Amino acid sequence: MFERRRVGTARVCKLLAIGLLAVAPPASASESAGVATPEAPRNSPLDLEARRLGGDSESLERYRGQVLLLVNTASECGFTPQYEGLQALYHEYRDRGFNVLGFPSNDFGSQEPGSEAEIGAFCRANYGVDFPMFGKVRVLGDDAHPLYAYLGALPAPLGGPVKWNFEKYLVDREGRVVARYNSRVKPRDAALVAELERLLDESP
Repeated sequence: MFERRRVGTARVCKLLAIGLLAVAPPASASESAGVATPEAPRNSPLDLEARRLGGDSESLERYRGQVLLLVNTASECGFTPQYEGLQALYHEYRDRGFNVLGFPSNDFGSQEPGSEAEIGAFCRANYGVDFPMFGKVRVLGDDAHPLYAYLGALPAPLGGPVKWNFEKYLVDREGRVVARYNSRVKPRDAALVAELERLLDESP
């Protein structure tokens, strides 16, 4: 008698379990119902996109394998002559896999007020710039471009808000941000160039 009760109870539990499985939603039900899932964290600035100056958006992934210097630029700043040093640095090292990516911004002192066409013409006419320039971006605040939101969220000493025009971020061939230089550090600064050459000597 006792054995028969045990068997009966086990059978009832098994049937209940099957019933619960039958009505349980599949694991992806939240997705099919349109519930947003958290976005995967960005691991590199190369995971992002940016629009070229006066042109279309492109993936920064295309620059993987190169050493990069990311710079927020302005045409009417006391540091604007650094365009000359940036162009010279690009010209000297581009054949070794180096690139400068310029991001004009009007966030500081309204020192980049012109249109994108005007910015491009100014850079070419005054400094012969032919490294990649991107569309005007915000680098501060809630509406900062995703690239600068990413850079600002990096751990110290790399992260934190941009302080002024012509701050520089050095990125290795794998897309890792390895150094940050303030606006007063010129493109041909000895420490910056030494770190650049070290990164260029590393295999892609």
